[in-house]
Amino acid sequence: MKVTVSLIKADVGSLAGHHRVHEDQMKVAKEKLEEAKRKGLLIDYYVFNCGDDLELLMTHTKGVNNPDIHGLAWETFKEVTAKVSKPLKLYAAGQDLLVEAFSGNVKGMGPGVAEMEIEERVAEPIVVFAADKTEPGAWNLPLYKIFADPFNTAGLVIDPSLHGGFTFRVLDILEAKVVDLHCPAEAYDLLALIGTTGRYVIERVFKTSDGLLAAVASTSRLNLIAGRYVGKDDPVMIIRAQHGLPALGEVLAPFATPHLVAGWMRGSHYGPLMPVSLKDAKCSYFDGPPRVVALGFQLAEGKLIGPADLFDDPAFDRARAMAVEMATYMRTMGEFMPARLGAEEMEYTTLPHVLEKLKDRFKPAE
Repeated sequence: MKVTVSLIKADVGSLAGHHRVHEDQMKVAKEKLEEAKRKGLLIDYYVFNCGDDLELLMTHTKGVNNPDIHGLAWETFKEVTAKVSKPLKLYAAGQDLLVEAFSGNVKGMGPGVAEMEIEERVAEPIVVFAADKTEPGAWNLPLYKIFADPFNTAGLVIDPSLHGGFTFRVLDILEAKVVDLHCPAEAYDLLALIGTTGRYVIERVFKTSDGLLAAVASTSRLNLIAGRYVGKDDPVMIIRAQHGLPALGEVLAPFATPHLVAGWMRGSHYGPLMPVSLKDAKCSYFDGPPRVVALGFQLAEGKLIGPADLFDDPAFDRARAMAVEMATYMRTMGEFMPARLGAEEMEYTTLPHVLEKLKDRFKPAE
């Protein structure tokens, strides 16, 4: 039996500004998905949040991009907005629902999506990642380390089943084109692209030898959909682990050292990606720092066994301390680059309004 794992998220309003999801929002979402499970549309589900994003993890047999599943997510977000976000006057109620009418697929409508259809292995561990206050390019460095860097993933050296390497599908989000690059042979070409995190993002990773799907990530850019700043995209990702793939510890290892990602306050600054437990998945300092959670599950005939809150571990205390130190340092630069994003990114913020106000006061330089 092929099982589809669908992770669909949206910011539909939050408590005390861009801080965290309200408990009543989670309750309404769980009720909606439980009803779908009773009716046989879903095998299983898990509802959680990362910061101000409501995350719907669902398993089913409908395949990816299924209108019934995407419609369920869309209606869930709409219902949460109508029943909770707007009556409680939560901040930015329905923010990620950029259009009114559902068109069969939530891609391009605001919510973020990561889906994979797989045949379950004898044991099928998966890790579900969700981030807040950043964009899809935030996954580029961790995915490269997990599937291409032998200094991170020992299995690339000592496990013969990994010696065939992995293929990375990279999306050019401006041109809407993809390219498959094979590692280790094309590692330099891959790095040449994915180092530009605002344009080239890793959409999926699979084993080169047999095509086994190993990872999928959301890739939507809200500012490119809306043409204005409506919040960063707060990406999600699903990674399969063990048995011919990187081990769980190798999947988590990149997050032991925070890396700088675009987003943070008003989507306009670079900040460290801090690995946190679910209980700490709430942003505060300068609306951050950007956060990431990791939940581990075993799939059993589509049932979600778990989760294990994988960053709820003292082993990541040092990473959290580093992230606070890095965030504090970045704020000493205020609104000067490189703390603030470059001009091409600022086009989708309120900065153009400032330029518009001043345009008639610019005079030719002598």
